[in-house]
Amino acid sequence: MTDDNNDELKEESKPEVSVDSKTFPTEHQENADTKTESQEIKKLEEKEHYELDYFLKEDLIKEKEDLEKEFADLKENVEKLQKENADSKKKFMHLQAEFENAQKRWDKNRQNLRIEYTASVLKSFLPLYDSFKKAIDSANDTEKNVLNGFYNQFMNIFKSFGAEPIQVSVNDQFDYNVHEALTTVEKEDIPENIILEIVQDGFKYGKEVIRYAKVIISRKPKPPEPKPEEKEVEVITSEKEEVEEDITEKKELEEKNSKEKKLKKHKKEKDKKSS
Repeated sequence: MTDDNNDELKEESKPEVSVDSKTFPTEHQENADTKTESQEIKKLEEKEHYELDYFLKEDLIKEKEDLEKEFADLKENVEKLQKENADSKKKFMHLQAEFENAQKRWDKNRQNLRIEYTASVLKSFLPLYDSFKKAIDSANDTEKNVLNGFYNQFMNIFKSFGAEPIQVSVNDQFDYNVHEALTTVEKEDIPENIILEIVQDGFKYGKEVIRYAKVIISRKPKPPEPKPEEKEVEVITSEKEEVEEDITEKKELEEKNSKEKKLKKHKKEKDKKSS
């Protein structure tokens, strides 16, 4: 339909363009060409406007419906992608939190394993520390000077690892976090749970206790048992007398019954003989 319209425009424009060049001068010919071109443009615009008005009711409504459907599909896809994005973000944050927690647990476990391993190695050298202490306590002055040099060197090695003896002395309060009570001794003049004697020194590695200090502590003596009152004694004696009386009565009854039986038996024998 557009090609036919263009052909009609060409046919209508032909008479206006075909002007004899000999009759008019050149300027008049140029003005005529310009006028025909403007007329053609005007007709084309009117024709296009007519064509748009002609297709507006059918094509644009259909195009509108298609665009609305496409818009609805795009909106649905956008909502779906936004939901997937939120889910992915949530999963990522959850995985990141789990990874950070796992890393913290791993670091803590690794640190605990290092502390336990170092503590076990240091604990294996504690018998040597006990031997040094006993040797220094029983040695004379010259021997103590020699042993103190080795002892100080040994203790410097322990201190370089952060290990040291637990500070404890006699008359200190018993603390179950660092002390181990081997036995208790009754003391009336000393409060309860007071350290009376240190049997073996304790050691700690940082905040970890390698070996508890073995001590002997005090305890209060048991209160004396109360003496029985006089009333209780009287009750017991009266009950005892009643029991004895019952026993004597029973014996008398038994003797009486036995005598009666003997008499009856003897009488029966006499009757038999007389008959």
